[in-house]
Amino acid sequence: MIDRPLAGKVTLVTGASRGIGRSIALAAAGAGSDVALVARDPARLAEVGDEARALGVRAHECASDLALPGAAERAVESCAGAMGAVHHLVANAGVTHDQLLMRLKPADWDHVIATNLTASFGLCRAAVAAMVRARYGRIVLISSISGMMGNPGQSAYAASKAGLVGLGRSLAREVGSRSITVNVVAPGLIDTDMVRAMPEKAREALVSNIPLGRLGAPEDVAAAVVYLLGPGGAYVTGTILNVSGGLYM
Repeated sequence: MIDRPLAGKVTLVTGASRGIGRSIALAAAGAGSDVALVARDPARLAEVGDEARALGVRAHECASDLALPGAAERAVESCAGAMGAVHHLVANAGVTHDQLLMRLKPADWDHVIATNLTASFGLCRAAVAAMVRARYGRIVLISSISGMMGNPGQSAYAASKAGLVGLGRSLAREVGSRSITVNVVAPGLIDTDMVRAMPEKAREALVSNIPLGRLGAPEDVAAAVVYLLGPGGAYVTGTILNVSGGLYM
């Protein structure tokens, strides 16, 4: 169906309980995809699952802290077992510990890298084998413009998000011959809890540099992801799609 381009597919979304992840999950469900939802908060996850089911698709919730060793692989196994397959993977879960490098604790660095980068590696590694056998798959890694332009106080976050670019582009070259696309979406300043937690003056200064003159909405990112998952993105792989209102060109 034209208005349900993802019908018959299963899309696994991490960080699905709120913000960008929630919007991606519901946009995929609205496009007809069954959804497998992964996040730490089971109560919020259940709410998103109910919202997805109200759109006429199946939903499975998997509460997991992806920073823990082996958690990413177990999440993929759980979702594939419950839903029958995972056709699309959207690795969105992320955290930040903003601090100047000389004050950044090694434990905080490790937590950011484990959640944002190492978990994405584990998710991809666990999901891609079945995609290779099926000769079909879509993988989208949610990075950030911080990973390309840097940002004071975000060395760990920027490093993890830059790592996703290298991971995505390398994997795209490895699996393209199996009709699997791998792309990176890099949001700019999006109206989420993370951005709202920024000092107001700092946020206003950044918004003043956005050519479109406003924060993005989670739905703006979700629309880009659904494009890459759908038929229109079939010949797009190894790319970085900036959703930043022009903040990073």
